[in-house]
Formats: sequence, C-alpha cells, structure tokens
Amino acid sequence: MATKVLVPRLGEGVDEVTVTKWLKQVGDTINELEPLLEVNTDKVDTEIPAPASGVILRIDMQEGQAAKVGELLAIIGVAGEAVDSVTPAQKPASSQLPITNLQSPITNHAPRNTDLGFISPVVAKIAAEHGVDLSQVSGTGMSGRITKNDVLAFVESGKKTTDYRPQTVVSRPSSVVTPVAGDQLIKHSTMRKSIAHHMVESKHTSPHVLTVMEADMSRVAKHRAANKAAFERDGVNLTFTAYFMTAIVAGLKAYPIVNSSWSDEGVLVHKNINLGMATSLGEEGLIVPVIKGADNHSLLAMARSVNDLAARARSKKLQPDEVRGGTFTLTNHGISGSLFAFPVINQPQCGILGIGAMQKRVIVVDDAIAIRPMVYMSFVFDHRILDGASADWFLAKVKETLENWS
Repeated sequence: MATKVLVPRLGEGVDEVTVTKWLKQVGDTINELEPLLEVNTDKVDTEIPAPASGVILRIDMQEGQAAKVGELLAIIGVAGEAVDSVTPAQKPASSQLPITNLQSPITNHAPRNTDLGFISPVVAKIAAEHGVDLSQVSGTGMSGRITKNDVLAFVESGKKTTDYRPQTVVSRPSSVVTPVAGDQLIKHSTMRKSIAHHMVESKHTSPHVLTVMEADMSRVAKHRAANKAAFERDGVNLTFTAYFMTAIVAGLKAYPIVNSSWSDEGVLVHKNINLGMATSLGEEGLIVPVIKGADNHSLLAMARSVNDLAARARSKKLQPDEVRGGTFTLTNHGISGSLFAFPVINQPQCGILGIGAMQKRVIVVDDAIAIRPMVYMSFVFDHRILDGASADWFLAKVKETLENWS
C-alpha cells in the first residue's frame, strides 16, 4: 500500500518549510518513523519521519525548495508500485491502492483508527523522549486534540511505548567548496540565506534610527554578586542578560508604544510582551528564541528562561514555535567585546536594543571622579512609529531601572 508523505504542520503559524536535506533517496528502504528528511522553518531544522515502512518510490520536493503545509514531499510503497499519476492535489482513482496522509510527526497506528490531527512540537517532543505511541493516547483537548498532560499521564501509567526518537536541530555550518583558482567559495547555508533575507527586508521595510545612552551597572553588579549563589542553588545561572531583559520589560510597560508593530491602518500595540533574545551560534549564524509573557517573569524566572533558551539554541533543540511571536528584541553584542553597535530591527517589531561590553570607566558622580562598570545601550527604532523623544524616554526608563536596582 502506497503512502503519501505530506508537509506536516510543525507549529501554529508555521505554514511553509524549506527542504534542507533528504536522508533517504529513491529506491532506498525505510522503516516507519525512521527520519526521512530535514526541513527548515525560522532557521530551525526539524527531521520528518516516515509515516510507513517501505521503499522510497518518488521524491517530489528537492533540497532548497519551499513547500507549504499539506504539499506532497514523497511517496513510500512497495518496490515497482506505479505512483506516477499521484499529485499533491489529486487522489488516486478508486481502482488504485489507497494512500494515507501523514498529518503529524508521530503517525497513526492500528490501535487507533482516527486521525491524530495536529500534534504540537511540545507534545511530539515529550512523546519522542519517552517513546510514546501517540495512537494509543486519548486526547482531552479541543476536538480530541492530544495535550502535553495527556502524554505525561500516559507515561505515568506505564503503558507500552515505542523506540522512536526524533531530533530537532539548527542548521549545520555552511559547506566549503574550493574552486580551481584557489579561492574558497563558502556556500550559503539555509540559515545564512534566511538571515540575509530578513536583514535586507528589514532595512527596506522601516527607517532605522539609532539612539545611545550609557548605564552605570554598579547596583546591578552588586545585586548579582549578592544573589548569584542563591540562584545557583535553584539551578539557575544569574547572568546580566536577565537584568537587561527585566529592565526592558519595565521600559515597555512605561511606554507601551515601543511594544508595537507598524501597519498601514495604524500602529498595533501588543498586549503581551514577548522578548526575543539574539543568540550567537558561532560561525553558523544566530537565532532569536523568544521568552513569551516576559512581563510576568520575576528575575529568577527570567534568568531560568534565558538559561534554558540559550542552552537549547546552542545544543540545537529549539522548536519552531520558540523563535516566533517576539514583540521586542535584545542583542548582547558586548559578549564579543563590542562597545556599541547599530543592530537591525527584527521585523515586524518596533525596535531592538543592543548592549555593549561592560567596562570600568572613569565618570563624574556628584562632582567627583569615580570608577564605575558602564555599558553603552544602542536602541534602534522604527522612525515611522517613534520619534527621537519617545525613543529616548523608553531608553531612559531602561537606564533608570538598571541604575536604581535594589
């Protein structure tokens, strides 16, 4: 029986993927749930498993090609089976063998005859980690959707599981080709192409304006030194990034217009504060995981989220949903020694805040010379939404929050 492999929905709002690598070729034998190909969305690569065992009869999407959710990727069946007439929009005639659809990374099995429907990345991840056969799990969500709690309850029950272990990875480094002339051509990876596209698009979309202020980090440094050990006992590394993110929340609460996006009808001010955190992946590029609902985070919760997202970004374990939906972005370019920079706005956000390297500098405090740990804060904003004064008010609030930390 032939099986169509369709592009699954990898998360809410993810409507298109790019095929990055086929792990099997036409004629190869594959087992059910064995990784078949890798696809990319929002700079995150995800393995798509085979929905059935058999032979790869046809591949319909080539590497580098974009494909929408529901489009045909490949066909798996019995060697020699005729499938040339099968197209993404055409079902086989009744005289042909039936073809089943892959609706999610974890597919249907005999114990359950109904369609699994949408399986969220979180549910798929938990199921994979525990070897859960989702066809045996009863869904309690809307329209019978399987939730995280459903999977966890199934695991606790100790019922039969599978051995499947899918993996989610971030794009690999660019490959290097050496032409005859001796120069090296570094071929663009999917991630590098995505970065280039978004950066050029951003510059073409909004007028970028830069404003810079300097912040005295003395109180933050003192607070961190006094609380770092306590945070470590809770398994959290208290980094300066958590302070910057918390200060940004204070600024966005004081000036909600900064937590917005431009539209032709008006400025869309976002209710939720979802902070993106630019994370370097070395030569591979960078990725921006998002802390959702950051305005509800204590310093401890913020630090824990920063630790978790940064670690999973670098270990290539982010899910597509975790790099979407940001309303403002922080980039800590000072990690590499940069004092200040002119970051590019992460569209469709209103602005991005760059933090430079912390340095002890001589400043004047109450008409006296003092040595303090200082950082430059570079705020780049969309001039369609903010003017210089309103941008400075926001940045001044961030500065005030850091300098008066208690």
